[in-house]
Amino acid sequence: MASHARRGGDIEVMGLLQGVVDGRTMVVLDVFALPVEGTETRVNAQAEAYEYMVQYSLLCQAAGRRENVIGWYHSHPGYGCWLSGIDVATQKLNQEHQEPFLAIVVDPKRTLAAGKVDIGAFRTLPAGHKPSDAPKQGGGGEYLSVPLEKSDDFGAHSQKYYALDVSFFKSSLDAKLLDVLWDKYWVETLAASRLREDGRYASQAVSDLSAKIDKAGGTLGPGIARVGRGGLSHDRPGPSSKSDKLQKLALDSSKVALEQAHAMVAQAVKGALFNGALGAAAPGAGAGAGPAPMDC
Repeated sequence: MASHARRGGDIEVMGLLQGVVDGRTMVVLDVFALPVEGTETRVNAQAEAYEYMVQYSLLCQAAGRRENVIGWYHSHPGYGCWLSGIDVATQKLNQEHQEPFLAIVVDPKRTLAAGKVDIGAFRTLPAGHKPSDAPKQGGGGEYLSVPLEKSDDFGAHSQKYYALDVSFFKSSLDAKLLDVLWDKYWVETLAASRLREDGRYASQAVSDLSAKIDKAGGTLGPGIARVGRGGLSHDRPGPSSKSDKLQKLALDSSKVALEQAHAMVAQAVKGALFNGALGAAAPGAGAGAGPAPMDC
């Protein structure tokens, strides 16, 4: 799913989940992409995608595959794992006609920035159900950073679904397939740089953070928010809602800073290791030759 989402770039992509239901756990064993036309904000399956879905499922059955379609996935490039209004409507319709059914969202840009798969699994709540607490976001109940332009859509529908805990497992066949992929792509993997691969995402994250700070400065009142060389601070304590906004801004800024710091550390470590190895292997790199030059 992450690989498919990454190939989509800034365009949302979509696919289906195959697996089994084990008690109260939905086990996803495989996925396949759908030929859909997405945009930067939405993706919908049309008649061609449904025909492809049926044909793929029939061919799987003919080949002896026993996994059923148990859900769908799509990507949110750069704006986190949650369900928009269109996603909620799609998932609700699927749950009405095929239960149990699962929705998964993958963010390829945040996956690359964080160095781990950014994923969320969701199901919609029954009509008329009013949750006592806000649904968990991202599968772990942690604070979810949503871009300012998406905040209205996120807030309007966040009480209509809930997140499931996500865990991963690997079979012996998975291990063999990953070994084959590693043998083919290990050079590209080591040569890849988060700083170079998606600098645009980092720029967008900083711009979004700036817009949030500007908006907060206008709503928190004079003397509350101040941005200077020392970063975001507040002069005096205010109501809890104001403190919450400042805390969210601090979390957003820390997230952006940590992602960039991790990317720079990874690049520096690779530079030190490979330049050092090349220097040691160079002619005359023996005793008294001195340390190899490093350029990180």
